[in-house]
Amino acid sequence: MHCRNCQRDIAEYSNFCYFCGARQHARYAEPPMSKRLMRSSGDRKIGGVCGGIAEYFEIDSTVVRIIWVLLVLMPVPIVPAFLGYFVAWLVMPLAPYPVYQPEPPPVTPHTTQPA
Repeated sequence: MHCRNCQRDIAEYSNFCYFCGARQHARYAEPPMSKRLMRSSGDRKIGGVCGGIAEYFEIDSTVVRIIWVLLVLMPVPIVPAFLGYFVAWLVMPLAPYPVYQPEPPPVTPHTTQPA
């Protein structure tokens, strides 16, 4: 993309020119990415709820599972812990499955065998 004021080359989705500071009107502005709380489709043991919570907060899913087990083992919140998991399983949408892209096999040079 070129600056409309100084005609220098700048990044495609820039709002301002790096050189002269003139405001740019980007034709295609990308929307900001937002995180959504979704059940995990890859890191799941039962319903993917703990894996989805771990992905949302960017922590290890084992930590979330240990916290959930500790909540279940407490004397008072047994019913609320199971009920909360079940409600989360029903309400949280399932994340799309990750796309598998196999890596190409390594290229090895051919060696000829003497006859």
